[in-house]
Amino acid sequence: MLIDTHCHLHDREFFTAEQAEEMLKRAHEKGVEKIICIGTSHEDSLRAAEFASEHKDVYWTYGVHPEYCKEGFEYNFSGSPVAIGEVGLDYHYEEYDREAQIRLFEEMLQLASDNNLPVSFHVREAFEDFFAVISNFPKIRGVVHSFSDNKKNLKRILTETDFYVGVNGMATYSTLPTPPLERILLETDAPFLTPVPFRGIINECGYIYEIAQWLSDKLAVDFDQIERETTRNAEKLFKFGCTGVQEKRND
Repeated sequence: MLIDTHCHLHDREFFTAEQAEEMLKRAHEKGVEKIICIGTSHEDSLRAAEFASEHKDVYWTYGVHPEYCKEGFEYNFSGSPVAIGEVGLDYHYEEYDREAQIRLFEEMLQLASDNNLPVSFHVREAFEDFFAVISNFPKIRGVVHSFSDNKKNLKRILTETDFYVGVNGMATYSTLPTPPLERILLETDAPFLTPVPFRGIINECGYIYEIAQWLSDKLAVDFDQIERETTRNAEKLFKFGCTGVQEKRND
């Protein structure tokens, strides 16, 4: 079994309902048995929740992306997300207010703490402030989604936290440092970051298979081991099927 721990299949800006259904079918045919739809705003999170409620083995998260740090939100949700995210800090764009981002990030971490949920972190060119903020939430569990930084900050994640690191299609066409297998979660970030050999077309959840195959070659371990360990990591973090996680429909 493979798990796509980060995608946006519910977002109708990128996928029609028909495309989403077709992509889910193709993903299942390639052994991707669970996917997590990631919320990026209050409204988007509720759409993710609705999509998950309609599909077995699709889960969702509640989060407000740093892009929306100046907008007002009601920090509440019904049902049971498997995580809070994607949330964090993004200093790549000058128009994103950094102080407002930090305030929002702290509120999101408190929400995760209050609900005993892990966090899907979005961190871009902001690791110094990221580490400073999370130091105030020592019990937080999570994954650094789509890690795209240097060896120094990867080492800090691995030594200063227990966080997992998201590996997606970007790894197949870049020179990013690779985390150890015991700390890796597989993700597509579909529709973004399409892996080799599908560059140039929209990304989809089924391409987790190609990312896992690339990782198998990169780490020189059997594909079955990649499949087994990344699935175990995802299940440990998100606690699929455990009390507190949304009940999945069986019809």
